[in-house]
Amino acid sequence: MAEFGFDTLLSLKDIDRRRFLKFCGQMAAALGLSQSFIPQIANAIENVSKRPSVVWLHFASDTGCTESVIKTTHPSTSEIVLDILSIDYHETIMAAAGEQSEEILKKSIEEGGYILIVEGGVPTKPGYGRIGRRDMMDILKETSSKAAAIIALGSCATYGGVPAARPNPAGIKGVGEFLQRPVINLSGCPVNPDWLVATVVHHLLFGKLPELDKHGRPKIIYGMNVHDNCPRRASFDAGKFVEEFGSEEA
Repeated sequence: MAEFGFDTLLSLKDIDRRRFLKFCGQMAAALGLSQSFIPQIANAIENVSKRPSVVWLHFASDTGCTESVIKTTHPSTSEIVLDILSIDYHETIMAAAGEQSEEILKKSIEEGGYILIVEGGVPTKPGYGRIGRRDMMDILKETSSKAAAIIALGSCATYGGVPAARPNPAGIKGVGEFLQRPVINLSGCPVNPDWLVATVVHHLLFGKLPELDKHGRPKIIYGMNVHDNCPRRASFDAGKFVEEFGSEEA
């Protein structure tokens, strides 16, 4: 990315200051913060001294989570966040291919300290998932050893998803189950792109990743059920139910 001011970057993306601050407000809400944090979020995004490096791996999936992230509405969250991240390796969107792309991955691993995003379940039986003549599970073992943080993106990466359905001949597992170490689980099929953005913004704002629940999911995102905020919750608690079509209670 060229060395110019953040405001210039926004103008090149046709995003005015008001829309950027609206985006920061949405991130504050997603993080469970008051609107008073908007200036701090804006400042954290504007003043990233070094773009965090990202290695994004694709395993057993349909690339739906990538599609979800890159096809968000205008002003695109990905336009803002992907420009403050250094996406060093991503098979779907990177220009390099073949041996050149594998060299990029090798260099990223050597440097270490990157955010590792894994999309798709992990084939745990030899030969069932290979990239560059290597089993996916071996690639994951190597890349995870040098990562500053690991994000399992989407239901396939978090818990195995559809690829892990019986009889599961490839032995598909979720990233955390395979690695046997804590990872950040962002489940969803596809994942809501705002959840990935909120996780990254939390890291930029506080210098650490968000607190996780017992399933490895960020509490700021998965801490409440949709049921808790349903406008019909009061009727549910009072035992008022519609039991047939055309009922007056409806």
